[in-house]
Amino acid sequence: MKTPKRLEPLVQEGLIDEVKRQLMSGKEATVYVVRCGAEIRCAKVYKEANQRSFHQAVAYQEGRRVKNSRQARAMEKGSRYGRKMAEEVWQNAEVDALHRLAAAGVRVPTPYQCFEGVLVMELVTDADGNAAPRLSSVPLTPELALAYHAALLHQVVLMLCAGVIHGDLSEYNILVDAQGPVIIDLPQAIDAASSSVASSMLERDVTNLATFFGTIVPALLESQYGKEIWGLYEAGLLTPESPLTGKVAAPTGAVDVDAVIREIALAREEAEEIERHKADMAS
Repeated sequence: MKTPKRLEPLVQEGLIDEVKRQLMSGKEATVYVVRCGAEIRCAKVYKEANQRSFHQAVAYQEGRRVKNSRQARAMEKGSRYGRKMAEEVWQNAEVDALHRLAAAGVRVPTPYQCFEGVLVMELVTDADGNAAPRLSSVPLTPELALAYHAALLHQVVLMLCAGVIHGDLSEYNILVDAQGPVIIDLPQAIDAASSSVASSMLERDVTNLATFFGTIVPALLESQYGKEIWGLYEAGLLTPESPLTGKVAAPTGAVDVDAVIREIALAREEAEEIERHKADMAS
C-alpha cells in the first residue's frame, strides 16, 4: 500500500522497510502492519490531540512528570511549546508503561522505538500467525471465560504491583494470542501512587472485566475483585501471589461523598468512550 504521510519519516530513517496494510483505527491511533527487515511488526500512529478524547481527561494526566519546570509551566499555559511537550508526555507514557510492565511479567506487546509520534512494536499474532483478535470477538465457553478472567485479574495485580493502572481496560483493548490474553493500549496508564482517582480507575478496569465475562458466567457480576485488590494494595499486602476471593467486608464508616461523585463522573465518561468506540468500529 502507499506509505501514509505520518510513516514516511520512519521509512526515510530506515526504521520501517514496508507498510503492508492498515490493521485498525481507534479513538487514539491508527495501527499499520509493517515490515522491518525480516520482521513483521506494527506501527501505532497517534492521532493529533484535537482528534483524541483522552487528552482532555485530567484524571489521566495527573501525576505524570516532565523533564523540568519550564516544560511544566509551558504545559500549564497551553503554549505551542507546551502542547508539543504534552504530546511527548502522552506518547512516551505508553512506551514507558510497556517497558515497565514487561519487566514485571505482564503480557504486553514488546516496544521497539517511538519516533515522530509513531510507536513501532511487536505484532501480536494468533496460533496461525495472523494478527490476534480482540477479546470482544473471541467465542468463549464458560470454562474459557473463567480462565481468561482469572488470567486477566492476575495481570491487573501484576500491573498494580508495578505501580501501574491501565485506566481503560476492556474487551476492546485486550488481544488473544495462542497463550491467552495480551493487554494493549496504554497511553492513558495511571501511576497508582500519585493519582487521586487511582482506586476508582482500578475498580472500573476490574468491573469492566466482570461485566464482559459476566454475560457468560453471571456469578462474576456479583464479585468485588476491584475493591479487594485495591484494599490489599492500600494495606501494603498485595503481591503477585495474593489469593483473591472476589469478596470484601461491608463498610461500616461514613460514606465518602466526593468518592461517589468521582465514580459517577468516571462512569459517565466510560459510557461516552464506549459509544465513541462503537462509532469508530462502525466507521
